[in-house]
Amino acid sequence: MDYKEMLKKAKKELPEDVKNTERFEIPKVKGHIQGNKTIITNFTQIIDALRRDAQHLLKYLLKELATPGEITKTSLIIGAKVSASKINEKIERYAKEYVLCKECNKPDTTILKEGDFAFIKCMACGAKHPVKSKI
Repeated sequence: MDYKEMLKKAKKELPEDVKNTERFEIPKVKGHIQGNKTIITNFTQIIDALRRDAQHLLKYLLKELATPGEITKTSLIIGAKVSASKINEKIERYAKEYVLCKECNKPDTTILKEGDFAFIKCMACGAKHPVKSKI
């Protein structure tokens, strides 16, 4: 049996879940507008998917939306009426800047601090990139 035949055999015997190369998905925001506030009820699920500190994402969102806000036990309260599409857009931009690896585009990254600088270190490919903007 030559190498190519063995490779074909190995691919056939792979379990289905290994073959799936599902794309990293960020949950869409769920919530409602109450008076002049926007309440995001699935903020913790979004944080879990991104694997980042809640305060870091909160700071980024409030800065981008130019509005006050706070995290309660169950949700995020933004002190202005903001559309879900605008919040989703900001979260996707956050993921591109602070979560996804620039080399392999995988979300398996952590933020490392070295002195005054922050870097995104990829656990999948080992790449290390400086974080462009400071929050």
